[in-house]
Amino acid sequence: QVQLVESGGGSVQSGGSLRLSCTASLYSSYCMGWFRQAPGKKREGVAAIDRAGSTTYANSVKGRFTISRDNAKNTLYLQMNSLKPEDTAMYYCAANSWCSLAYYDYTYWGQGTQVTVSS
Repeated sequence: QVQLVESGGGSVQSGGSLRLSCTASLYSSYCMGWFRQAPGKKREGVAAIDRAGSTTYANSVKGRFTISRDNAKNTLYLQMNSLKPEDTAMYYCAANSWCSLAYYDYTYWGQGTQVTVSS
């Protein structure tokens, strides 16, 4: 069983930055991903990073968000720059044996951290 705990969410104005963190109880062998879900919308993949550090991003965040991992600290990060109101959502980290941006592929989930971007 993998336990995931997110932190770093908050409220920021449009154009601002936030960094999310996710600490995992069992980490290095898994692909790790960030997902988000806005009220009334489906959960969507934001970014994923495999064991070797290869990354995948949703088109909507390319060039603005950066996913990274620190295997020594069992921690996953999401640096979010140039935030827009449409980035407002609950953000979740997730772990899986293989990488994708499809939420239904992922086995383990954190509780989420809220990100709110005001215009």
